[in-house]
Amino acid sequence: MLDFRLVTFLMLCEEASFTRTAKRLHISQPAVSQHIHYLEEYYGVKLFTYDHRSLQLTLQGRKLQEFARLSKADWAKAEAGIRNSKEAPHISFGATLTIGEFVMPEILCAMMDGLSGSNLTMLVDNTQTLLQKLRNGEIDFAIVEGLFNKNEYITRVFSKSRFIAVCAKGHPFDSRRVSFSEIFTQRLIVREPGSGTRSILEQALSVHNQNISSFPEKIEIANLNAIKELVAKGLGITFLYEKAAEKELSEGTLVRIDLEEFEIVRNFHFVCLKGSHFENDYLSFLDKCMSVLSKETGVEYMPFP
Repeated sequence: MLDFRLVTFLMLCEEASFTRTAKRLHISQPAVSQHIHYLEEYYGVKLFTYDHRSLQLTLQGRKLQEFARLSKADWAKAEAGIRNSKEAPHISFGATLTIGEFVMPEILCAMMDGLSGSNLTMLVDNTQTLLQKLRNGEIDFAIVEGLFNKNEYITRVFSKSRFIAVCAKGHPFDSRRVSFSEIFTQRLIVREPGSGTRSILEQALSVHNQNISSFPEKIEIANLNAIKELVAKGLGITFLYEKAAEKELSEGTLVRIDLEEFEIVRNFHFVCLKGSHFENDYLSFLDKCMSVLSKETGVEYMPFP
């Protein structure tokens, strides 16, 4: 198991408060201080400093945080394997909404024969939540969209999708070229903060010196199907990955807006922690997924070395 002092250290990194850390771990505040003091004595470095009363990690502290996160994640998986050695191996991963609902089902169906003898869990959530769960060792790897610090992880491009604006059939934007400035006359229906879809939209708007507040009205919904239903009823416009709207676009309930100065293709990324002892297992699963995608799209796939 992970050393209890490293558990305290990781919690303090997250909370940036000795009081809150003690409360979450159900120990005293002096105990938290003792655990951190022990680690600083052991490594011979300062792990935290105060900057205007705000607790900050030192450079050495950030290095220990990276090591402790990886150790925690690997220990969780190793312990699960030891306790359940007679059970089938367990794969636990996360996928963002677009990927989890519109990309992975076909892949998993095609992979079922190859996954016989394994237990599989797929958690669907937004990018930031999945990355936090990955760092906490709650999932083995993730397939995410949007923007994140790729230097913190091992990443591979999983697939690509066009990012588009859509409206209802018969909407004033239907079947004509729309200037970028015109979209700010409409109600925006958008995913919640932290979602990859929203971060891509925010980046696209910033290129034009605009932001989500530039729209006269805004509705935030965490459910993509609910967003598409509201847009299909003419209650606003939205931005999403083309893959997530394939069915509605083919049926004509949603229409792609022919928007000037808006041509975006983004990557979906496979992500796992650097240096994990199980890295090869995770990349092997990715290889299987990519092989299925290759057969579906006709694009030749070369396995990762």
